[in-house]
Parts: sequence; C-alpha cells; structure tokens
Amino acid sequence: MQRVAARALRGSPFRPIRARSAPARVPPRGLLYERHGEPRGVLQLKDLEMARLGDSDVHVKMLAAPINPADINMIQGTYAILSPLPTVGGNEGVGEVLEVGQRVTALKPGDCVIPAVTGLGTWRTQGVFPEEALLKVPSDIPVLCAATLSVNPCTAYRMLADFETLVPGDSVIQNAANSGVGQAVIQIAKASGIKTINVVRDRPDLPKLVERLLALGADYVITEEMLRKPEMKDIFKNIPKPRLALNCVGGKSTTEMLRHLQPKGTMVTYGGMAKQPVMVPVSAFIFRDVRLRGFWMTQWRKEHAQGERVPTSTTSLAAQDQSLLSALVLLPGAARGCSRGSLSFPGALRPRPEEVGLISPEEGAVEEVQLQKAKERSQCHHFQKDKDRDSLAKPLPRQRHLWLQ
Repeated sequence: MQRVAARALRGSPFRPIRARSAPARVPPRGLLYERHGEPRGVLQLKDLEMARLGDSDVHVKMLAAPINPADINMIQGTYAILSPLPTVGGNEGVGEVLEVGQRVTALKPGDCVIPAVTGLGTWRTQGVFPEEALLKVPSDIPVLCAATLSVNPCTAYRMLADFETLVPGDSVIQNAANSGVGQAVIQIAKASGIKTINVVRDRPDLPKLVERLLALGADYVITEEMLRKPEMKDIFKNIPKPRLALNCVGGKSTTEMLRHLQPKGTMVTYGGMAKQPVMVPVSAFIFRDVRLRGFWMTQWRKEHAQGERVPTSTTSLAAQDQSLLSALVLLPGAARGCSRGSLSFPGALRPRPEEVGLISPEEGAVEEVQLQKAKERSQCHHFQKDKDRDSLAKPLPRQRHLWLQ
C-alpha cells in the first residue's frame, strides 16, 4: 500500500479503481389491459416500451391521473368509444414535458400539459405523444386540479354555457350534485352569480355532505324525496324556477326534477347512474314545451376542433368561443377584476382527493398499484372566503387518483 501511494506521488502510472457503472434506465410503467373485463381481472402493471421521439412528438412525464367512470367503462368494453387492444388505461391527467421533437412549436421542456383527446392512456409514468394530442396549462395550477380539469369541469362549464342563456340571478337544478361534475357546476355557477338547487340521495352522513356542498357555494341542497314535497314552493319564493336542469341519474329523479323546470326550459342529460330511462310526462311537452337534450364532452371536442388539429394552448382556445381551458383557467378570475385569479388558480375550483394509487418506476417498487389514504401532498387544501372569515376547505368525498412517481 505504501509503494502504491509513493508511485502515485512520484507521478508514476497508476491504474485507478474502476467505478461502478450507472444503473440502467428504468423503463416507463403503466396499467395495461389486453382484453375487456372487470378492472381487477384485466389490468396489469407492466413495463412499457418507450416510443422513439418523432419530429412532431412530445416526451411527457405523467404526474397524476384520476380514475373516472368512463375509464372503467372503457376497460369493461361498454363505453361508446374503445381503444385498440392492448392499451394503457386512463383518459385524463397532467404531465410535465421532458423533451420535444424538432417541429414542435407550442410546447417546450418544463411545460405542464393535459390530454386534448380521449384514450391517450394516462395511467403510465412516461409516454411519447403527438403534439396535437396535448394542451398546455399554466404551471401554477395545483397538480390535482390540473389532472382533473379536462373532463368534469369542462362538462359542467359547457352545459351551463351552451343550452340556455343564463344571467346572474337565474337558477339551475341538478341531481347527483356531489359528483365531480355536480361540484364543478356549483363552483362555476357561484362564480357566475347563478343560483343552484342541488339534489342528492339521502344517506346517514347527509348533514356533512350538505355542509360540504354549501361551502363550495351551493344555494340549496335537498334530497330526492324533498323534490316531491310542498316545501319546494318555499325555495321558489326566494329564487326563480330553474331554466336549466342537469341530469346524470335518470328514472324517478329525472321526472321529479323536471316538474320544477320553467316552461320552455331545458333538461340536459349527461349520464345515467340509475340505469333507468328518462321518463317525461306528456303534459310537460304539450303544456310547458320543455326541451330534452344530451351532452357528451368527447363529441363536443370533435365538433369544435379547428380543422383536424386540436388547439395546443390556452391562447388558441380563447379564440374558440372563450373556450374550455381558457374559460376555466383564466376568464372567471379576470371577470371579477383579479389580476391572476380564476376557478382553477389558486384552487377555487377544487378536485375531490381522498385516495391515491402509486405507480413507482424506482427499483424495488411494488408490482401492483396500492390504493392508500391520501397524505399531505394529495389533500390539496385551499382557502376559500366564507362570509366574513377565511376557512380551510375540507377534503371532499372520495375520488381516486393515480399519483405517478
């Protein structure tokens, strides 16, 4: 040992100790299914091949992705559109741009993006996607807010904007008011000065649910049973009867809700949780001329795409009927005179986090997704004005997310 040290000091040739080679790059992982069926039986957590980055492609690291009913229906094979198999699950989420192709102009490394198309396969750690399949969003939106921006809030906004010309003071009635769309309707309507009558099913923890919805900005929260009671007249002493009804349940709930709609009012159906048909009395058509419409966010996007290219920035979206993303991210705050405030920043439009599934690409990671109670980073608490004081908003009912590490 002394001779080796002496030779080194004299400048003699010395063979250094060979350094360990760097660990191989961990491949991206994702929740993939090769056949349709119940998610527990067909979903597999697997390593994925990373596609080569083309000139018009974007390499994205996924940060978080929610689990929506449509995702489950696509896995089951019962949804209106299905991806070619095998495929990665997930239609919604938020990611960070890592690298872009030579012809990509609207995105750069570090940008935050969300899917612009259905069936992108967001339940993965990384992916390479065409530029036109992504929308850029401001990086200061909380991660879980951005991850849940493109489906439920957009559905709520479009239904409020497209079927009736509502002005401050008007009212809207909706069932399943505690759903993701329902809670977005409450918040967007509140920001627009529109009153909401919110119908929920009776349950043991009803007072807690009512408190949560009122904290979001709901004006009235009632049960489906109350729809049939004379006490409904008391509500309409304070606000006008609704011109717009939003239905995602069907069955008796729809029929009873329709009775309170103004003549020539519109009911929009966007879901059928009860798996029962929409039943409308003949008298509603003849004597009150009510209108029944349907809404599907995917179809709206197809009909409003600019040519064959989906817009890739909030600027281009704003030119399209003050459209979805810019409306939700920028316009409401600007309308209230805020220099940088909106429904999505800094959290006025809140998601419902409670459970998070982890997909980790690190060595030694578990081989299956583990759903666990969300900790500090996924609670996404935000302050909201409540009368004369600021109060910490409580986490809303369960919504599952995949948190991609």
